[in-house]
Amino acid sequence: MSQDPLFEMAKAAMKRSYSPYSRFPVGCAIRTSSGAIFCGCNVENASYPEGTCAEAGAIAAMVMGGEDTIQDIFVIGEADGLVTPCGGCRQRIREFSTSETRVHMCGPEGVRGVINIHELLPHSFGPEHLAPADHKPETV
Repeated sequence: MSQDPLFEMAKAAMKRSYSPYSRFPVGCAIRTSSGAIFCGCNVENASYPEGTCAEAGAIAAMVMGGEDTIQDIFVIGEADGLVTPCGGCRQRIREFSTSETRVHMCGPEGVRGVINIHELLPHSFGPEHLAPADHKPETV
């Protein structure tokens, strides 16, 4: 079975990771609903654990590219088990997802599991729970 090209892109992004403190490189590749592709890697700094997750970097690139809907997201790390997005990134992914968004959890050998956004973050809070942007709260 051949791998989705996004797996290879996520793997290449992981190799660009700057993770001297955790020594846990992570890569991410996103395919949007229009077919555009964006990648990211984790970037740490000396005030570890402050840094940027791979998913956050890919999502930021997606937004800068004018896109707003994740169709597929591939996350890869070198752990023995499933490499899943952290809690903060689960919410970031949710912000730009539909009920069809697929999260592909990968290891160096390939995709280890695929779940949808509702399995990744059940009973989540999203933009639809907020008042419309043109709504102005009453002042006190």
